[in-house]
Amino acid sequence: MNLTRRTLTLALPLLLAACFSGPQQAAPNLPFTQLDGSKHTLAELKGKVTLINFWATSCSTCVKEMPQMVATYQKFQGQGLETLAIAMEYDPPAYVMQFAQSRQLPFRVAMDHSGDLAKGFGEVQLTPTTFVVNKKGEIVKRYVGEPDFAALHSLLAQLLAEPA
Repeated sequence: MNLTRRTLTLALPLLLAACFSGPQQAAPNLPFTQLDGSKHTLAELKGKVTLINFWATSCSTCVKEMPQMVATYQKFQGQGLETLAIAMEYDPPAYVMQFAQSRQLPFRVAMDHSGDLAKGFGEVQLTPTTFVVNKKGEIVKRYVGEPDFAALHSLLAQLLAEPA
């Protein structure tokens, strides 16, 4: 049994990577409402490299990675990076608001009240799940779990250097 579990543990990242490679797909153009009440669409972010992070306050990995998400945003925002943190449908809005305020999240934070955003990105259920969207509005990378931040920074630098 241990051998099977170990084999699965080693193979799972490769299987997941295989599922999400291939032709780039356009990010869905869905509406979202930020915590401040302002209404937007994902199409407004086209022309910018964007990190879209699905997370929850009840997700320990999400809470652990958030300072690195903030550092990533701060490192690349001057080059045009946008970050949108989307709290999952089941996350209580008061918890999300308190988390965003107490940690002074410097990027856009939205609630997925209806679950439509998670559905639009391929039925996101696991948190954290992070998408990297290029300036053309195409999803170029999907991370399930905490990203390798060194690799993420390298990808962001490459995408930010490309013409719009």
